[in-house]
Amino acid sequence: MLTLSIREGEMAADGFQFDFTPEVEAQTLPAWEKVKRHVTPMEWRKQAPLIAEINRLKREKGAVILAHNYMTPEIFHGVGDFVGDSLALAKEAARSDAKVIVQAGVHFMAETSKILSPEKRVLIPDLLAGCSLASSITGADVRLIKQRYPGLPVVTYVNTTADVKAETDICCTSANAVQVVEEAARQWGVDRVILIPDEFLARNVARQTHIGIIAWQGRCEVHERFTAEDILELKAAYPGAEVLAHPECPAEVLEVSDFAGSTAAMNDYVLQRKPRQVVLITECSMADNVAADAVDTEFVRPCNLCPHMKRISLENIYEALLHDRYEVTVDPAIAERARLAVQRMVDLPPPAVPARYDLVKARHHVDVELI
Repeated sequence: MLTLSIREGEMAADGFQFDFTPEVEAQTLPAWEKVKRHVTPMEWRKQAPLIAEINRLKREKGAVILAHNYMTPEIFHGVGDFVGDSLALAKEAARSDAKVIVQAGVHFMAETSKILSPEKRVLIPDLLAGCSLASSITGADVRLIKQRYPGLPVVTYVNTTADVKAETDICCTSANAVQVVEEAARQWGVDRVILIPDEFLARNVARQTHIGIIAWQGRCEVHERFTAEDILELKAAYPGAEVLAHPECPAEVLEVSDFAGSTAAMNDYVLQRKPRQVVLITECSMADNVAADAVDTEFVRPCNLCPHMKRISLENIYEALLHDRYEVTVDPAIAERARLAVQRMVDLPPPAVPARYDLVKARHHVDVELI
């Protein structure tokens, strides 16, 4: 139990008075045990009353909160009902009996939740929580691409808007991109596939398969900032650390890393292998969230923050629930076509091998055709 028990009121934007009471302290103790290595007691006295009130509002309104891996620990562990990567969150929400979904993530994730749960009300706490990768391409761009490459299947990363998914043959995640590319080539009877919009994911997939890749020049502003030089410097400074990289990073980063895989694969790697020291080459809040369950592992944190993810806070999650805002809608005609592309991916059998990128293959240069 926290030793700080003095009542200290915090005024919410709507005038609601929050106090760190013994009752709030008891209600939020499980979350505190998760985050106490990353949140100070002073911060927690301000956060815990909001967490308790958010959790009360969820029960009252039949809502669930989807907390992405890149959320800060007090959101991820304090109010998240389902946590993980974007597609896993949307699938869990669709299976739940909740009437309201609050997306603690970015706008394209809320759209995906709406696509998979059209009967549910989907809220996002900040309408400006966007994504540099998702905004790099539009549905009109995809239509032009299909005109330029007739007959080739379009595989689209789930980190895209609904109108892009609607122009897509099948979606993929970073975990199953290689499998989806090869399956699309098999089904369409071709030896080249269009993989959009992440250029670095496409380049890394190209090194894992014999299928030719046509790529778009979209990038995640968090992952593109990492360089091979950064990794080599980290290895020199921390020679015992294992470096885990996300495949949205440049190929040169994967070449000098010890493991490459999706956020879920990195999480599983740490929890199962229990490395003494580890570096996660991705958005840095993920390290805080994984560390809560990996107490014997030391995390070295090269910190690239996503400014869009960080627009989501306990305060605006509370206001989204309280005021029933901001609702995310998708045109039913677009949603129906986008759902088909997502469903085709969901219907694929699980990958035959674990969701990781073979680093021997990753070190071989393979050209992609950039659109």
